[in-house]
Amino acid sequence: MRDTEHEAGTGKRPLGVGMVGYAFMGAAHSQGWRTVGRVFDLPLRPVLSAVCGRDGGAVRAAADRLGWAAAETDWRALVARDDVDVVDICTPGDSHAEIAIAALDAGKHVLCEKPLANTVEEAEAMAEAAERARARGQVSMVGFNYRRVPALALARQMVAEGRLGTLRHVRLTYLQDWLVDPEFPLTWRLNKDRAGSGALGDLGAHIVDLAQYLVGEPVTGVSALTETFVRERPLLDGASSGLTGAGGAAGGPGGAVSGPGDGATGPGGAATGPVTVDDAAVFTGRFPSGALASFEATRFAAGRKNALRLELNGSDGSLAFDLERLNELSFHDHTEPATSSGFRRILVTEPGHPYLEAWWPPGHGLGYEHTFVHQARDLVHAIAEGGVAEPSFADGLGVQRVLAAVEESAAKNSVFTPIPNTPVPHTPVQV
Repeated sequence: MRDTEHEAGTGKRPLGVGMVGYAFMGAAHSQGWRTVGRVFDLPLRPVLSAVCGRDGGAVRAAADRLGWAAAETDWRALVARDDVDVVDICTPGDSHAEIAIAALDAGKHVLCEKPLANTVEEAEAMAEAAERARARGQVSMVGFNYRRVPALALARQMVAEGRLGTLRHVRLTYLQDWLVDPEFPLTWRLNKDRAGSGALGDLGAHIVDLAQYLVGEPVTGVSALTETFVRERPLLDGASSGLTGAGGAAGGPGGAVSGPGDGATGPGGAATGPVTVDDAAVFTGRFPSGALASFEATRFAAGRKNALRLELNGSDGSLAFDLERLNELSFHDHTEPATSSGFRRILVTEPGHPYLEAWWPPGHGLGYEHTFVHQARDLVHAIAEGGVAEPSFADGLGVQRVLAAVEESAAKNSVFTPIPNTPVPHTPVQV
């Protein structure tokens, strides 16, 4: 039931949100929805109507902990609720298409975590459903939250303004180390049926999206290598968020890979099962303008926790960014005299920087969780204004096509693999 009395008091129509899944991403999205209306002056008032997970007791506890008014154990029931206008999908990739298409067909707006789907075919169906829904005034968005880091939004502005001139090189790495231990258990993120791919979809999707966002062009083709370093892991009883081996409710469709596996045993006699995704992916790519790109995504970089780094080199300058210093952007203006030029640090905390008009005085930095607040802000504005939210499901499909081409190239011994439905790239002059 709508909170009409409170609505009349604020003058803002409520926007009911229903979330499917409540583990790592669900907690991050909840933080964003709880906070956004207290920081930004929004045209609508987000209301945390209901959260959904399969375990009744666990999802009710999550609802209390994360600030949701009600709990559901069937996502279909959540989609059907009158007090849910937006369905926020924070589940493993194998359920994204079914939930998103059903929600769009039911007249709901949809926010879906990345990557958009596990296959190109699923992503195509989702993008088609989103396009049909857009004609009815519905909005859909993919949760590539790193676009909402103020420093990266500023980088996009600088590239669009021509501050780097003609782009030549784009290089991005995303390094983590949580799978280095071969005794780490077989969570759902290591199962292709659940996750779609490994480091490629988990980390590589982020850097592919960032590359296309910052450059303003699609990747047109790739040449790739992938590897699975540990091919058998101990089975895990109970549920997991996928990022840790600890038990506990994963929320939504989720949980660990468990069961008899293939009958293999580990060093201690424990049952093991096969890892069916990549542990690392390394690939190069081209943009239509002729700019070259390199990408590296791994969960085996010992000592690296969440090291997303990028650099763009152009004819007139360069930009560099490190997620572990996310309030900073490094900029080199190559048009300045060589005697005084060099990389300089831009502290991205000024009120004139993207998103920062609503936060703290200059010099007071933001963190990872704020990207989800900014994501919610942008989605609410798109819904209220009848606009197109970015990244759209079409953008998510574009990333999915790159990921599929990476897998195809790696399977064919790194053969250069064009991305379907992208412009013909600039052909360099052979000297």
